Amino acid sequence: MLDDVILRRRSYRTFASRPVEKEVEDKLLTMTLRAPSGGNMQLWSMIRVTDPEKKALLARTCDNQAFIAKAPLVYFFLSDTHKWIEYFKGSKCDEKFGKPIRNPGIGDFHLGMQDAMAAAQTCVLAAESLGLRSCYIGDIIENYETVKEAFHLPTFAAPACLLVIGYPKEEIKAPLLPRPDNDAFYFTDEYPEITYEMMEKMYKNQEDFSRENKTLPLDNTGTYGDRYFNKKYTSDFMAEMNRSTKIFLSPWFEEEKD
Repeated sequence: MLDDVILRRRSYRTFASRPVEKEVEDKLLTMTLRAPSGGNMQLWSMIRVTDPEKKALLARTCDNQAFIAKAPLVYFFLSDTHKWIEYFKGSKCDEKFGKPIRNPGIGDFHLGMQDAMAAAQTCVLAAESLGLRSCYIGDIIENYETVKEAFHLPTFAAPACLLVIGYPKEEIKAPLLPRPDNDAFYFTDEYPEITYEMMEKMYKNQEDFSRENKTLPLDNTGTYGDRYFNKKYTSDFMAEMNRSTKIFLSPWFEEEKD
């Protein structure tokens, strides 16, 4: 049942040495292509990373996470308008319609990113349904220059996410990490004025879990907000993400200057 697949999903970083059979991967990729897509254009691409050297490079550039290099399947998703620009050129759309082939803009990037993440999440749920497990790697947006060179990325194909997939080495027995309660999290009709009390209620489950497991900062006296601020928001890797993302996003803003 789909609800079971969604509700049991968790990130796995330890995979069995068992390879993913071709027929299983073929089914996984077929289901991935059924993801929602703006205009049925698939403004995304995915690179299947099989080269051991490239998998090792990704392990290094994604904050030295060694398990990436060992994962049976490594999928690199991109927001991709480049291929459509080439399609337009080959079809001579500009001559047929008397309109120039413009450079992609930030709206094109955003549509492509929506498509890429819809495809990636469809892939995650498809993998779960096939007995596989997965983990998102957001660190793929770091070290853009190195990744661009290694994978020959054209200008208008930008990193969206990395997925590692395989059969679990063993099923994790620990409880699932908590999520917010419905009545504390969702907004209705408009974005409200955010208050500290609202955020406390929204992330109470995560804070209670973290405090119980003694993972909050300041000798476990801090808040869940303190944890995110200190561990993520002000981290060196977040600074690198912002630097790297600024580099690969900059060409998409050029169209707006014309």
